[in-house]
Amino acid sequence: MARLIPSSADDRSDAAAFAGRVARWDPARPVRLTADGDRVVLWAGTPFDVLATRAVAGTMRPADVTVRAGDLLAGLAVSTAAEVDPGRAVDGAWRAQLPPGSGWTEVQRVPAARVAELVRAFAERAAADRDGSGTASEDLLDSPALPVAGGTLQFAVPLRVLFALSGMGFAPDAPGEGIRVRATRTWMRLDARFGAVVRRRQAMLPLLV
Repeated sequence: MARLIPSSADDRSDAAAFAGRVARWDPARPVRLTADGDRVVLWAGTPFDVLATRAVAGTMRPADVTVRAGDLLAGLAVSTAAEVDPGRAVDGAWRAQLPPGSGWTEVQRVPAARVAELVRAFAERAAADRDGSGTASEDLLDSPALPVAGGTLQFAVPLRVLFALSGMGFAPDAPGEGIRVRATRTWMRLDARFGAVVRRRQAMLPLLV
């Protein structure tokens, strides 16, 4: 049986906040927990085909397990025991490729307020540009929203990545808040105060179904 052991009440609260945001979209959405030294890294897909991630201090047994967001949230919220039952393992439900753990280059630091302005500016357009499924069109989500450049790297962060960052509540729109844009040859990553979002820079099959 899987067990998550957060190092502190704050780490437990951080993990619950992550699970809660994912569960708002879909309580059955898979959340993958992986042990990384003295941290546990949580991963989840978003409706924007972008991965969201957050690390908390603690340990995980086994070292790599996938559970449902709603079950994880319930386990973190219902009991105050040191060891948390994250729910039944559903490892087969995880279909995303995780990004590499190393090889990242910082491209640019962007004020969180600028990202918030972009999200607000595109939100109205997205509301008017719904496809038959009730969501913004793929063309709009893939539109370049945030050009970044640094060193030998230059690319545009698509709107779907900014929507995922905003939807997870990772980047508070406050003075002095910044977002670090990093990349490898094939991946991009936006790191904010409360978590990060990650997506391949090169097209491939959808991250999750």
